Amino acid sequence: MASKIWKKLLFVILVIACLFDITIKLVQRNSFKDELQSSAEYVQNLETNEASNEVQTNEVV
Repeated sequence: MASKIWKKLLFVILVIACLFDITIKLVQRNSFKDELQSSAEYVQNLETNEASNEVQTNEVV
């Protein structure tokens, strides 16, 4: 009998925790525009670093 009560109680706590987690993720979500901009800056930095590495290796040779 007590195990059924604990099982239901823990299930309710789990549901509340999941809802709380989903709510936090929705509230703290970055906008799509910000995500695209940060991704573009990351790719641009990678390309710049690769270009500077190629120039350095060409100067060494």
